[in-house]
Amino acid sequence: MQIDFIFSILILIFSVIVHEVSHGFAAYLQGDNTAKFAGRLTLNPLSHLEWFGSFLLPVMSYFLGGFIIGWAKPVPFNPYNLRNQRWGESIVAFAGPAANICLALIFGLLIRFGVLIQFGEAFVQIAVMIVFINLILATFNLIPIPPLDGSKILFSVLPNSLLEVRSFLERNSIFILIFFIFFLWQFILPLVSLEFSLITGFAL
Repeated sequence: MQIDFIFSILILIFSVIVHEVSHGFAAYLQGDNTAKFAGRLTLNPLSHLEWFGSFLLPVMSYFLGGFIIGWAKPVPFNPYNLRNQRWGESIVAFAGPAANICLALIFGLLIRFGVLIQFGEAFVQIAVMIVFINLILATFNLIPIPPLDGSKILFSVLPNSLLEVRSFLERNSIFILIFFIFFLWQFILPLVSLEFSLITGFAL
């Protein structure tokens, strides 16, 4: 149990770092150097981690709910510097979950095609944790509640006639997010389990 917990925390830390660096790199490719100048286009954990989201919350979620969730410090970017003013912010937002999906696909397909089994069961179990944690991160961050990435994607396609919806979500984001985590999280885990099965060919 302790070994699984340690590996889960390490995988989470690596995954959230990849998530945040992907945001910054997507902005950089569109002409915004904010993340680069802030020293955030690096995989060095010291540049990204924070005590609550990267350590305390994962420990609490593991022992209270049996799953791992957390985050790193958001990578800064200036939307006004992006070359694509129409879709640039949503591209930056989607880059984080997309990176987690890519990690889940890579290790999930290694599981599906039995590539890792020749190295031992331990490698398979680590790959399972990588897929599961990255699917949780991607799915959770795509929920359209501020400040999650899904809200920025939603706002980019929201017509002007529904700007009141954006204002409502932004004003009440913390309460909506807390409500979701406590009362609707149960619907996320079955979705993640389905995603896991589709990628790996195995049930959790």
